[in-house]
Amino acid sequence: MTSVLLARPVYRTARATKDIPPIPISHPRQQTRMKISDLPLPADIIEYYARAETGITELYPPQAEAVEKGLLDNNILAAIPTASGKTLLSELAMLSAIRSGGKALYIVPLRALASEKYDHFSKFREIGVKVGISSGDFDSRDEYLGDNDIIVATSEKADSLLRNETHWIHDLTTLVVDEIHLLDSPDRGPTLEVTIAKLRRILPRLHIIALSATVGNANEIADWLDAECVRSEWRPVDLQEGVLLGETIHFLGMKEADLPVGRAGPVIALVNDTLHDGGQCLIFDSSRRNAVSTALSVSKALRPPNNPNDSDPTDLIDLANTIRESETDAAQKLADCIEHGVAFHHAGLISEHRRIVEDGFRSNRIKVIACTPTLAFGLNLPARRVIIKSYHRYDPNYGMQPIPILEYKQMAGRAGRPHLDPSGECVLIAKKYSEMEWLRENYIESDPEPIHSKLGTESALRSHILSAIAGMFATTRGELMDFLELTFFAAQQETETSYLRDIVENVLDFLSENEMITAAGESLDPTPLGRLVSRLYLDPRGASIIIDGLRSRDDASDLTLLHLICRTPDIRKLYLRKNDYGWVRNLVSNMQEEFTYAPDVFDTGYEWFLSEVKTAAMLLDWTSEVQDKATEAKFGIGGGDIRGIADTAQWIMYATARLSGNIGTPHTKRAGDLTECLKYGVKPELLSLVAIRGVGRVRARRLHDAGYATPESLLAAGEKRIGKIVGPKVARNAIREIEMGGVGV
Repeated sequence: MTSVLLARPVYRTARATKDIPPIPISHPRQQTRMKISDLPLPADIIEYYARAETGITELYPPQAEAVEKGLLDNNILAAIPTASGKTLLSELAMLSAIRSGGKALYIVPLRALASEKYDHFSKFREIGVKVGISSGDFDSRDEYLGDNDIIVATSEKADSLLRNETHWIHDLTTLVVDEIHLLDSPDRGPTLEVTIAKLRRILPRLHIIALSATVGNANEIADWLDAECVRSEWRPVDLQEGVLLGETIHFLGMKEADLPVGRAGPVIALVNDTLHDGGQCLIFDSSRRNAVSTALSVSKALRPPNNPNDSDPTDLIDLANTIRESETDAAQKLADCIEHGVAFHHAGLISEHRRIVEDGFRSNRIKVIACTPTLAFGLNLPARRVIIKSYHRYDPNYGMQPIPILEYKQMAGRAGRPHLDPSGECVLIAKKYSEMEWLRENYIESDPEPIHSKLGTESALRSHILSAIAGMFATTRGELMDFLELTFFAAQQETETSYLRDIVENVLDFLSENEMITAAGESLDPTPLGRLVSRLYLDPRGASIIIDGLRSRDDASDLTLLHLICRTPDIRKLYLRKNDYGWVRNLVSNMQEEFTYAPDVFDTGYEWFLSEVKTAAMLLDWTSEVQDKATEAKFGIGGGDIRGIADTAQWIMYATARLSGNIGTPHTKRAGDLTECLKYGVKPELLSLVAIRGVGRVRARRLHDAGYATPESLLAAGEKRIGKIVGPKVARNAIREIEMGGVGV
């Protein structure tokens, strides 16, 4: 049994799992389970599961219920706990359809989850099933993916494929929607909802499988999808939920468990107890800063494993050294934690570091992750014990607020590793008895909140109404209202209400005034500009801001264009800290001629303008090759934030170049060049070098400063000389890629 050894003595607790019957669950465990071999599936699929690593031959009770309700033919909404087999349901439906000549689209909310599912489904290649992932630009059709049987995509990418009239969309027979509860998200919900509505409109016989672990109103969503509803609390590993008060964990419906806390504090005590028992921990904290602080505190209470039966400590050192190559403060802190088998995880980390943490946890080398709630949504990272250190989150309008029940259930659902743990535990922490009672009543004993559509606002409807008109889903006002009838929003309230009609008319007026549609009487027609805006996946309001800004001047600097795109609603703005006001205001004063728009200092929107300028300044530093460490310190963000905002900025700048070309302004070339600089975070002279795989912005600058400015010069210098600058492995791969024609020379 592997475990991280402790720097202090561990006190054994009265385990809640010993000699205590499990909590009764609503779905009885089957004595005789349904077998995969009994299903009406092709023989090769049944044989595949029989010989696969998992050796799956029988179905869990919720899976069997889904089969009985027509999984292979009927629409199904499965609202069942994490690790209860939702993915297998989707696999059986997709593989059955594929063997009948069908094609499947698997929609997920996050890119990281898309990559995880793509890797997972790639195992089907051994039975001749082709798998692809759609992660290209938002204005690309990705027609090449039509050769695949399963295509994995985010909801935004799926929507963009529809807008760009990708042909293979019409060949789909099966749609799987993972994390369907994100219909409730103000950011992602409207796009997911409209994408489902569009697919059902053009493919009336589409077979839909919707999945979630936490849906309060599952029957209502099932009715919208014309689906059979499968609801269950059954789990392959029992979940025990409790509250730690003092030195006692009060489990619901079970005997209390003693936990000597001492001066270490409740979190360290819970971690020590779990690790001593051979388990792993997830600690959910209220903010990125707190997650980092918690990870550092926990790591100081542990030391690297030195038990010969434990994992090799050099594995952790190797992981830590890989992280340290980044040289940022966050990377150094993460590396220090990893050496002790601990890590933190949040959106401020660069994707490579998040992946290292996730893989290290899955392989049981990393024992503890302190994280923000984003880790609870989607990614497959179960743990023996989930510790919810804080159940409050900061709301900019109301201050610290209790988290939703749905969020708690998502976090609690990560407790329990199938085939590894006898049970899983989720523990909240209370400081007094009344708080413990409140936590039990409002989280442990409560059901998730109902899901509500977030489509019914002008900001949400602008883009989707334009795409409906541009995609010919609606050519008249009547057809537009008919299309909206297909949405979850319509299922929850009548679309005939004046409320919705007023919003729709306001949106149509905006689109017409900005020359994106023509609205004559009942007729609705897209203009060439409107079609372009829809294909570029822009918010029409953002497109109008860009167009007005481009037309407002004959010359533009990089800062001009960067601030222009930061004015759009598509780019997340950096908030202002106290020490930001001085330098941002100085920048505005010194560069006031560079901006296409600047409000008066007494204007109510002036602070928002300063946030836009701060964001543009960060992007300017990114394209000026300022080191990540300096950028993180100056702007108070993480490397993941830098790259996330830069990725979005690259897309919006590309769209700006396309719009400029469409309306004939002189800024097209500069916007196009800046697009490439945003992609790599470099000045223009490094673009030919960073295009070589493995040569990032730092190595490219080293090569350029050493006199090697082009792929030709690298080829002429040879592997040995280049290896002295960037390392032999990078040099070898770079030379090979150039020789094979992977980079223009």
